[in-house]
Parts: sequence; C-alpha cells; structure tokens
Amino acid sequence: MSRNNRIRFGSAIAPVLLIVAGVLLNVLMERGLKPLHLPVYMDTFGTVIAALLGGSLPGVLTALITAIVRGATMSWMNIYFGIVGILLAISVAWLKNRGVFKKAWKTAIAVVFLALLSGVLSAVLTWFTYRYTTGEGVTAIYSAKVEALGISDKTFTNLFIACLFVDLIDKAVILSAAILIYRLLPDKIKARFTDPLISNNYHGADARVKHSLLKKVIAIVLAGTVLLGALACGITFYLYRETSIQKYSEICTGVTQNIALQIDADRVVEYIEDGADAPGYLETEDKMYKIRDSFPEIEYVYCYRMEKRGCRVVFDLDTPDEKGADPGDLIPFDESFEEMLPTLFAGGEIDPIITNDTYGWLLTVYTPLRDSNGECVCYVCADITMASIMTDQVMFIAKMFSLFFAVAIIVMNIVLEVVKNGVIFPINAMAGTANQFAYDTESGRSTSLKRLQELNISTEDEINNLYDALKKMAEDSDNYIEEVEKQSELISAMQEEIILDFAEMVEARDKCTGDHIKKTSYYVRAIAEELKSEGKFPEIMCDEYISKLVRSAPLHDVGKIKISDLILNKPGRLTEEEFEIMKTHTTEGREILTKTSGVALSSGYLDEALDMAYSHHERWDGTGYPAHLKGDEIPLSARIMAVADVFDALVSQRSYKQPFTYTKAIEIIKEESGTHFDPTVVDAFLAVSESAYTAQVGAIS
Repeated sequence: MSRNNRIRFGSAIAPVLLIVAGVLLNVLMERGLKPLHLPVYMDTFGTVIAALLGGSLPGVLTALITAIVRGATMSWMNIYFGIVGILLAISVAWLKNRGVFKKAWKTAIAVVFLALLSGVLSAVLTWFTYRYTTGEGVTAIYSAKVEALGISDKTFTNLFIACLFVDLIDKAVILSAAILIYRLLPDKIKARFTDPLISNNYHGADARVKHSLLKKVIAIVLAGTVLLGALACGITFYLYRETSIQKYSEICTGVTQNIALQIDADRVVEYIEDGADAPGYLETEDKMYKIRDSFPEIEYVYCYRMEKRGCRVVFDLDTPDEKGADPGDLIPFDESFEEMLPTLFAGGEIDPIITNDTYGWLLTVYTPLRDSNGECVCYVCADITMASIMTDQVMFIAKMFSLFFAVAIIVMNIVLEVVKNGVIFPINAMAGTANQFAYDTESGRSTSLKRLQELNISTEDEINNLYDALKKMAEDSDNYIEEVEKQSELISAMQEEIILDFAEMVEARDKCTGDHIKKTSYYVRAIAEELKSEGKFPEIMCDEYISKLVRSAPLHDVGKIKISDLILNKPGRLTEEEFEIMKTHTTEGREILTKTSGVALSSGYLDEALDMAYSHHERWDGTGYPAHLKGDEIPLSARIMAVADVFDALVSQRSYKQPFTYTKAIEIIKEESGTHFDPTVVDAFLAVSESAYTAQVGAIS
C-alpha cells in the first residue's frame, strides 16, 4: 500500500515551520513597507501563504500569533485586528479548496470579495477601537486624503473609503504574489504541508453519506460557539455596563465631594441673592471649573438649592456648547425627579440616578452640602452623558467580540482538525477498505486484507477498537471462507464426477457414438486454445474459460436421456417425425442442466454447459434449432462445440453411415464455414485438426 493510504499521526514540524515563517513574513513585510507610506499593509502576506499551503488551521494560527507579536512590539490595540487575518485565512483556504484560484477571472472576484471583507471589518474595528484615526499609519494617512478631497464630511465615511481603497490594493498584491509563489513551488514541497497530520485516499467513502458526520460536528461546534459567545458576551456586557456605571458614578461622586469642600455652605443664601458680587463666589466658581476640567468625562457641574417650586441655582458652570443658568434662577423639576423630591427636600442622601429628559440621557450624582448646623442647604451635582458611557461600552463590545471570535474560530478549527484526523478520516479509511474488500477470489481477499492491515490505525480510543474489531472480523472471515472453499471444492469435485458419470451413462445408451464425449472434449480444448493463441475473442477467451468449456463439453448431449432407445439406436435414417423428437434433446438438456446448476455448489461451468447443450445445433446462418439463433447470437461455447460435434460425427461410424476420411470431413467443414459454422472457429479448428485427428482417431490415411 502506498504511503498516502496510511493513517499517520506524527510530525508537526512542517506546519510549525510554516506558521513561524508566515508570522515572520507578516511582521517583516509590514515594518519594511510602513515608512514608505504605500497604500498596502502586507501584514497578511504570510497568513495567505500559510492558508494556501497548509489550510485554514495554519493560516488562522499565523494570523493570531502575528496579532500577538504586533501587539507586544507595537501596540496592544493590534490584537483586536487579529480577527481580520483569521477570517482572511479561512476565506483563502475555502476558496483554494474550491479551485477558485485556478482561473484569473475567479481570482479577480475573490480579490474584490476579500478586500470588501477585510476593508469593512477593518473600518468598523478601527472606528470602534480608536474612534478616530490619527498619526502616521496607512489608514490614517489615506483617511485624511479622502477627507481632503471633500467626498464626505463624516469621519467614519472617510475612514471606510480609505480602508476599502487600501485593502483592495493590498489584497490584490498579496493574493497575486502568494498564488504565484504557490504555483511555482514543486508538488513535493506543497505535499509536505497538505494534511500534515493525516493523509489517505478514502475521502470518497463519504460520497454515499447523506449527512456527513463532519458536517454534523461543524454544526454542533458552530452552534455551541455561537451560543457560548452570545451568552459570554451578554454576561460580560452586563457586568461591564454595571462596572462602567459604578466607575463613572464614583468619578461624579469624587468630583461633587471635592467641589463641596470648596463651597462655603453658610454663604449659599448670599450666593443665590448676590451671585458673582458675593464675596468668594468667583473664586469658588473658578475652583469648580478646575476640578471639572480635570475630569473630561464630566459633562455638567452645578449646585442647586431644592425648593417646592423647583431648583434654585447657586452655581451652574458653562460648557463649550451651552451657557449655565444664572445664580438665583429657578429651574422646574423634571418628571423623572418626582419620586426623589421628598428625599431632596429633606436633604437626604440619594443614589446615583440615570435620567432621560430635558437635558438628555444623563448619569447624575447628588451630594448634599451641609452648613455648620448640619442642615442641607443645597446639592452639588455632576452629570455624565450616557452616550459617553455607551461609547465606551460599544468599544468594549467590539474589542471583546474581536478577541472572543478570533479565539473561538481557532478553537473550532483545532476541534475540527482533531475530529477530521482522529475520527472522520479513520472511519472513511475503514469504510473505503471494507467497501473495496474482494471476497470472490483468494488473491482478492489476500490483497484486501493486506490493505486493511496496512491502515495501521493507532488512535488508542474507540476508533482503534473499531479498527481492531473490523480487522479481526476480516481475518476470521478470510479463514472461514478458505475453509468453506476447501470443503466446497471437495463436494464440487464429487458433484462433477457424478455429473460426468451421468453423461457417460447417457452416451452409453447410444451404441454408435463410442467415445464421442471424450473426443469432442479434446477437439473443444484444441479449438479454444488455438483461438486464445491467435488472440481471438480476447474479452472471453482465457484459461478459466477454456477450463469451463472442457468440463462442459461432455454434457452437450445430456438431453438424449429423454429420447427413446428406438429412435436413438435406430439403424438407418430417422423419419421426419422421429427427427423432430430427436431435436428435443437440446431443450431437454437445457432443462436438466438448469435444475442441476440450481443445486450444485459450484455451477460456473454448468452455465456454459447449459448454453452448449441448448445451442450446439444452431447454425451460423440462423437455420439451426431449437431457437434459430444467428451469428454472434449463438453462444461461443455452442459455436465451438458445433464444429467439434460435427467433425467427430463425420469421422466416426454411425448406424446409418460409415466414417468419412479426414480429408472428406475437412472438406465438409470448410464448405459449411459461414453457413453452418462460425468462420473464425473453423479457421482455428483447421489449424489444429491434423494433430487432433491423429491424437483421437489415428494416422491420416
């Protein structure tokens, strides 16, 4: 068995070297081209090479390790972009397996598809991880150029166009170069990286499977991954959201508490009445601005005194987009505050609240400011827009999805490789070998058993047990069949001897035929061997067929057992009615042999005997009996027997005639060629007739 037919779990050197080379190629190509500010990244060149040579698993591992290396040496933000390379590797491997890269026009379509895939994903990830592009990176540079062209005033639109433009050029260059390298590599080198864990020729064994086990595993793993991913992301998002709100609440609380320390609570009434004219008001407000500006997350900072009619403004800091209210202004309560008003009027503590009303979607913290008597005179408040919090949450989700699905895809690839190499391929190998197992001949069984043994599956699990059981069953079956064949051959020999004795007994009833069955058998063998040596009827004529002919020949007149002795041994020519009865020995012979072949253990030669007994009186021109067959419609065995039977009848004595001389008999045979006999068979007989006649009758006179 060839090496490709063996299940072999072993060397991982080739794929490891491929992955290492791919990572180095990615990093070196990117760093070498980055200073040139060309519209290419080339950071996935090694990934594409790995996917083309080794398949999806080496490709995705190359992409992941590249992202980790870039993160450790450049910026950890690069790790989030590993998903782009991973999806690219899977896509390239999938397209290559379907022969897409064999044609230029399909390759062009693939380039556009891969550019769209990586361009869209890169733009989305860049937007949700960086929010904007700055610096000297390729994406930032070309995003700025798109913006300068005035195509759009939207930052994301410019970023999206820049990513598509760069990725289209990048993927065209990478794929063209990678495919060229792949095609130039010798097949021996490419073979080292293809299916490195296992290789066999029984992939076709699953062609009869309606629902592939591998597809079921893929569906289960995919469903499990999606379910687990959705659950993990949902829980993580919820926890992150709660943590974010808590974090920003603590920031607001710290700001309000710090500001509360800067305000003289005993002068709040004075601040309300006199505003900026009140002593220390502007100094306090300036301190509040400094504290607020130290925390860019804070949107609004203000100080309100709670009254029945609304909120009385003490301080209200301006924002870049909005001027704050003046001291003493009365601001009505929003509906969302109704439940908290009793606590606010009482000067109590309240938890951070999230509202969505007049001033937008806000997270607000209220810290009571108490005077020297311990009474709450107002509340110091700080707001953070929930949009900012949600922006952080979206960025977090984008990063989490990127990392999770990158790892999930790799885990899924590893699981599928393990299942494919440890389950699918061994099962297909066993199924393929079992389907091709030849039980009909000893050599076929030996070859099939050797092929099964050489699979040498050693997974050391249930698959291994199945293989051992299948191998043992095949070995036991081979031994059993061999024993049965020995017994069958013995019984068959006994049956054949009985049948031949029966044929001789039938022949003995005809007092004029003598050794007819022995001589015709000899002539049949001589004719058949000559046909074989001349290369005639090559699709039929072989040693096994000749053996069947010789064994069948004695039975060609077995139907005469049903013919009356008065007709069979009549001294003289038969009447027309008697001849019609004599002709029935062909149909009677077929009926006898049909019944015999049905109970015989080895009836292969009896099938030929049946044809010979029924059709040996048919004529080449179609005027024979019993079915008036013509030309090649007559079985070859019957055409050979026709010549042998007639020649022996001509040179033998009968009750109604004296034997013809060899010369006369040959003349008759020649005359009947093309009318009575098959010309090809006659030619073969003429080539051996002298030696055959001498061996069976005597010297030619």
